[in-house]
Order: sequence, then C-alpha cells, then structure tokens
Amino acid sequence: MNTKRVLVVDDSAFMRKLISEFLSEHPQLEVIAFGRNGRDAVNKVLELKPDIVTLDIEMPEMDGLTALKTIMEKQPCPVVMLSSLTKEGTETTLRAIELGAVDFIAKPSGTISLDLHKIKDLLIEKVLAASKANISMKPAMGKKPAVISPPTESGYTGVHAARSYIRSNNKMNKLVLIATSTGGPRALQHVVTKLPASLPAPVVIVQHMPPGFTKSLSERLDSLSDVRVKEGEDGEILQNGTVYIAPGGKHLRLQNSGSSIVITLDETPPEGGHRPAANTTFRSAAALNNIEKTAVIMTGMGSDGAEGLITLKENGTVTAIAEAKETCIVYGMPKAAIATRLVDDIVPVDEIASAIVKHVYNKR
Repeated sequence: MNTKRVLVVDDSAFMRKLISEFLSEHPQLEVIAFGRNGRDAVNKVLELKPDIVTLDIEMPEMDGLTALKTIMEKQPCPVVMLSSLTKEGTETTLRAIELGAVDFIAKPSGTISLDLHKIKDLLIEKVLAASKANISMKPAMGKKPAVISPPTESGYTGVHAARSYIRSNNKMNKLVLIATSTGGPRALQHVVTKLPASLPAPVVIVQHMPPGFTKSLSERLDSLSDVRVKEGEDGEILQNGTVYIAPGGKHLRLQNSGSSIVITLDETPPEGGHRPAANTTFRSAAALNNIEKTAVIMTGMGSDGAEGLITLKENGTVTAIAEAKETCIVYGMPKAAIATRLVDDIVPVDEIASAIVKHVYNKR
C-alpha cells in the first residue's frame, strides 16, 4: 500500500493532536511531523518533502497564506487549508486557493474546534483526494484576463455583434450550467472572468462549498468579471449575462414561471454527500421547455453531474463540455461525465469560456 506522508500545521497543540489522530486512523495516511506556525511549516516542507500538508490559516510569526505562497514557490505540494467560517476567514480561504491550495475544510466552531470530530470523515476524504491532485495547474493570480469577444453577427464584431444578437434574441432561450468541486474556485476564475457582459444566457454554477464560502466566491468573481456574479436567491428570476452560484448548504433547482426561469432553494437531504448537488440542479433544468442548454463539468472529486447530464441529454437540446484531464486539479467529475459518452467537447480550463461563448451564440 502506498502510504501518503502528511505534515500537520497548526499553532494549537490540541488541534495538531486531534488532526493527527484522525488522519492516522486511515491506513493510507501517516502523519510524519508537526508545524507550530508558518515559518515552521516552510522549514519542515523543505526538509521532509511531505506528500500533503494540512495548513491552518491564522498563526503567529508567519500566517498560513504567507507560508502557502512560499511553499508553492520553493517546494510545491498538495495543501489543504483549515479555516474559520467568519467572513474574513472565507475570503482568506479563497485567496489561499488562488495561491495554489488544493482544497480547504472549515473548522466547525472557530480556531480551536472541540467538535472537530464532526468533520473527521470529510477531513480524511479531502486529504486523500489532495494526495492525488494535479498541482501543476498554474494559480489564477487575481488579475482580470481578456474577455472573449462574441462571434461576428450581421457584419459587426465585439460589442456591436453582441448588441445586434441580443436585439434579435431578446427572449431567454439559452442556459449555461456549470458543475465543479475540488479545485473549482480557481478553475471558475479562469472561466467566468472571460465571459462577456452581453452573454445572451444566464449561467448557473453548482460549486461544492459550505455556507458562507459561496457568498465570498461570488463577490470575488463579481469583482473580477464583466458579467454580474451573485449567489442565487429563492424566487429569483434568471437574467441573461448574470452568473448565479448555488448557495452552500442548499440545493438549487430551476423551474418555468411563464416565460421566465425561477430559482428555488431548499434544504432537502444532500445527494451523493453534496448540498448543493449538480445532479439536483441538472435534473430540474432538464424539465425546462424550449431552452437550449450548455452543461459544463469541471474539476472535482467524485461523479456529481454525470447522472444529471444523462437526464439533460434525454430531455432536450444540450451541448456538454468537460474539462480536460491535464488542467483538472482532481479528475473525478469530468472523468465520470466523459464515461457517459455524452460529452461533446473536452477542453482545457483556459478554453472553456470560448467553448461556452461559441455554443451560446450559435444559432441553431
């Protein structure tokens, strides 16, 4: 058995002990050392070259973000962040993912969580997944990339093309659905920030995240994008050129309301361990009449989205796009989608926005 060597970094001796005990229960994980702060973490990574690091964000001497940046520059390895559920904590966690962290886990009750056992299984699952992660994918450094110009319409290009297109297509007849999990926040930054504000379709994203984190993610993407990005709200009518992220802890479903599409949110049990779940959203979208859908499945652990894709394809006009293996942080969800043999395009993350624009502007 190939045992993975883990470095546990936290300024609390209690948390180090607890995390270590949890991880050591799994036969494939071996905790080889501890770090008390960021500086200690960097030194231990350079010396011991662990397979995975669990890294607390709030620490003395050198915080987790600074340590992460140094680790990714000097001795890159998969890192799982441990963060608090405060607004500041969620924003810092997203910054850590931008800097190269594979994943994160939210402590249930603050910096020293006496109830850490509640997330024991999730912690083990995320550390194991991180050990298989592709860390060669370059971080999205928080800079706004060039937005993709819509295709030529009526002899015009760029914004004129988009306006011409929207004038002749002012009713909503297109919908983009995106599913992603581990590595998703960074991948989404490569995609959403390139979409034109004039996109003649709404975009609905299911990203596996706890409550609070999806709000910070939507605010972060909104600040970097031409399209509007927000958390979806119960009863909200979808608008073209707007990106809606399913709130953490709630399933997002879509339903017809006259000529509009409306979001409904609920807290029915998780599906496949996820709430929100892409399968739930995809199945609801399959029931929308006279809407052409583009379904995109990106980096993530597990197979969420594949079953929903089958339902979508059975019930209307659907183009399916999967992220190529070489750019996935974790090649689980796209692999499962491709295995259905229903995927039309397999493209690296930097080309997904172009593929979306191509399909949305394509007159059928």
